[in-house]
Amino acid sequence: MIDFKSLAKKYGTPLYLYDFEIVRKNYLDLKESFTARKSLICYAVKANSNLSVLKELAKLGSGADCVSIGEVKRALKAGIPKYKIIFSGVGKRDDEIEEALLRDILMINIESEAEFERVELIAAKLEMVARISIRVNPNIDAKTHPYISTGLSENKFGVDIEDAKKLYIRAKNSKYLDPVGIHFHIGSQLTDLKPIKEASEIVASMVRSLKVLDIDIKFFDVGGGIGIKYDDERTINLYDYAQNILSTLSGLDVTVVCEPGRYIVGNSGYFLTSVLYEKRNRDKRFVIVDGAMNDLLRPSLYKAFHKIAAVDVKSKEVSKCDVVGPICESGDFFAKDIDLPLLKHNDLLVIYSAGAYGFTMSSNYNSRGRAAEIAVDENGDRIIRRRESFEDLIRLEEN
Repeated sequence: MIDFKSLAKKYGTPLYLYDFEIVRKNYLDLKESFTARKSLICYAVKANSNLSVLKELAKLGSGADCVSIGEVKRALKAGIPKYKIIFSGVGKRDDEIEEALLRDILMINIESEAEFERVELIAAKLEMVARISIRVNPNIDAKTHPYISTGLSENKFGVDIEDAKKLYIRAKNSKYLDPVGIHFHIGSQLTDLKPIKEASEIVASMVRSLKVLDIDIKFFDVGGGIGIKYDDERTINLYDYAQNILSTLSGLDVTVVCEPGRYIVGNSGYFLTSVLYEKRNRDKRFVIVDGAMNDLLRPSLYKAFHKIAAVDVKSKEVSKCDVVGPICESGDFFAKDIDLPLLKHNDLLVIYSAGAYGFTMSSNYNSRGRAAEIAVDENGDRIIRRRESFEDLIRLEEN
């Protein structure tokens, strides 16, 4: 059990904590589920990009799914081999594409015809051959939050099946492109296997049609998106997840690539915040804390649910309240109308399942320094990112 109170006292609040034992277990469980086939787990760096988290995963053999050249550099710095790094994302600048090619990563994931042409042009300029995959949009409803649904034609991601086939043929005939992979990702926080299998069937069928054209796809990238428990979600069984994907690949000799982010780190993380005071507006109760939407944006952005609990509070008087932060926005809240005991100054709240899309989405809004990050494992606790100071905030500014 993590001693939240002593860690809050030692490092102050607001504070992110990550249980590295959970991170390791989640990675190894997922890797094990694909044990019967060639597979590569490429952790989605955007979920939590702390170098210590990446280094821990590198030691386990993980690759990296990156959506900026900054994430590519983070992965390399943490010790993830270049041949296990994929560069994805809808909008890549020319300089990012060039650097990715020069760093000789596994492949660049193409999201549009226009991007295809930029990659080919830059590879030609460098007199290199660019290994690519194309993100295919299978037009499958992932049945998830609209902000994190990515597999429908109305979303900005990927290329439809017929256009993708034309791009693969163009790539095969190009001196500067080597189409080694195919990719799809229908959304995040998925809790239903049916759309995943449907998408895999569609894309596997396309791989067979490409094989007839002598286009040899080596990497079958199923994306990420495996959901986690925030509340009472029914989560996907990993064995069933792997078997549903593998069942669509009969006759294909491919390496299955999986890009989990939230699944690996989400439930490993906790956000600690201290109560400043309580406030009542007529019948409305507010618990005002020192953390804010700049620290953990998901509740404000998605109206996402995170379980919140008071630590070692003896009051038995429980009532509905909103947990809100100090930022000058009505959208600055962590929860609304939840049951909590009566709280006083310096009582501690823990917000669960904060390991993914917590710190990485944080900002300096209202000139607030970002929280510290702490790793906890069998060897104890250690700081893996110090709390930002005012000097950190203004370091790049001039007056």
